[in-house]
Amino acid sequence: MTNFIFSSSSSSSSSASASSSSSSSFSFSLGWLLTTLLPLLWLPDEASARIGYFWHISDLHLDTFYSTHGDIYKSCWQLPHTAASPAGGRQEAATESPGPFGHYNCDSPWSLVESAVKTMKAKQGDNVEFVLWTGDALSHSAQALSEQKQLETLRNITELLGRSFSSPFIFPVLGHEDGSSGLHKYKQMGELWRHWLPTDALVTFELGGYYSIEQTRSRLRIVALNTNFMRYDYETEVKPAHSLRWPAEYAVEPKASSRTMSIQDQLQDQQQAEQQWLWLDEVLAKSRDKQETVYIVGHMPPGVDERNMGPQHNGQLIFTERNNQRYLELVRRYASVIQGQFFGHLHSDTFRLIYDDQGTPISWLMIAPSVVPRKEGLGGPNNPALRLYKFDTGSGQVLDYTQYFLDLPLANRAHEPLWQPEYNLTHYYALAEISSIALHNFAERFTGRDASWFSRYHRANAVRYQSGSPCLGLCMLNHYCAITRLDYDEFRLCLESEQLPLQSGSSLAELSSGCLALALLLLARHATTQRIYK
Repeated sequence: MTNFIFSSSSSSSSSASASSSSSSSFSFSLGWLLTTLLPLLWLPDEASARIGYFWHISDLHLDTFYSTHGDIYKSCWQLPHTAASPAGGRQEAATESPGPFGHYNCDSPWSLVESAVKTMKAKQGDNVEFVLWTGDALSHSAQALSEQKQLETLRNITELLGRSFSSPFIFPVLGHEDGSSGLHKYKQMGELWRHWLPTDALVTFELGGYYSIEQTRSRLRIVALNTNFMRYDYETEVKPAHSLRWPAEYAVEPKASSRTMSIQDQLQDQQQAEQQWLWLDEVLAKSRDKQETVYIVGHMPPGVDERNMGPQHNGQLIFTERNNQRYLELVRRYASVIQGQFFGHLHSDTFRLIYDDQGTPISWLMIAPSVVPRKEGLGGPNNPALRLYKFDTGSGQVLDYTQYFLDLPLANRAHEPLWQPEYNLTHYYALAEISSIALHNFAERFTGRDASWFSRYHRANAVRYQSGSPCLGLCMLNHYCAITRLDYDEFRLCLESEQLPLQSGSSLAELSSGCLALALLLLARHATTQRIYK
């Protein structure tokens, strides 16, 4: 942004001009200059200053053991004792080797992470307001690494981001794969990210891994949550040790000493989990009183994974039912100041809507796809992705975003990371604006006869990864219910009330049956609000 400063030093030049005015046929007054030229200089700068950009990067899952000579059926690791593996498995593995920029079965190599950050810098590096980094920097198997190795990996990524962006405003949040919890971990991470977080933010971060940052110039407040607390009801549960997924071949690797949390750390997390709720309520209330706007940022979103079919979610990494309800109630209470919510974790490209008690859409969440191509457990893989938001720096209103992706097979064949734009949100989905009502109306298109809108969404959902399986009937319903029913009971009702008519149709009629079922559901649940949104 360019600032124009007018000082009294111009008076000397004005005097010099005045002394020579007798020989000139034109006389210019200082008042004319100020009233005529100043608006021409100032207005374009003010208009351009309201437009800003920020990056959202999530779920890097860097695996330092990734090898292009590794086994794609064993996390792309080059294991020393593969001869004892079943012959069939080894024959399968021998037919394909991991590429230089990753594989759909595996976590990210350094080359992929580095190319992602370099692309961010090349596309929009200096002219960026901030970067949201929403957790899970470590690989899915890093929990079995030593604490020193985990910290070294996180430091390498931190330094890469720090070298790449001149702006000091990188806002990180903790994911569930970013090492252990506890006071020691939060202080350790606070030291690592001290150059990004002001003193006030470090106070709460080093206690519980959450913080808030006020940008006084734009009156936009960033509220960064530790969503790891949301997975447990601490007064009724004992936090379990993280399951290890480390192969026997790496048994010699020293394990982190804090795999099982100490009683002191468990009590600390229990206190901070509740404290985060009280703190979040207080921060949002103060923001409302001060007429600020707020972005809520976290790793794990509320609601369910749209790619997990059905109402059962045992074993998933999601909010507990109590915490989920508590979060939704806070958003409903403070929806007037919450301009956006930004999460990762699911590895998919999707969004969520929150409604008030009358069924009116009042807030939205954007869930950014991951850099890592692998999706462990539920769901399928995706192509690596990055997201660049465009927003109004005065109001905080999100105006648009551009989704970038890496065609992984193409990049591996070309030995070059050819990151390219995948789509522009408002153009791709024909949105006049990004608002809860506009996104609600878009989700309603899934119920219409034109199946192309859901096909567009579903293509972007896996970042153009071709699974070969169409998403029809119950699959489409599952996506719709996950987007519009973040309350777990409402999600179950959304599915269960429509399963029978969907299942009664033939496979050829699944799509039309799903559309009809969704249309009937909308008519029943939103009849009183349809006229408002269209």
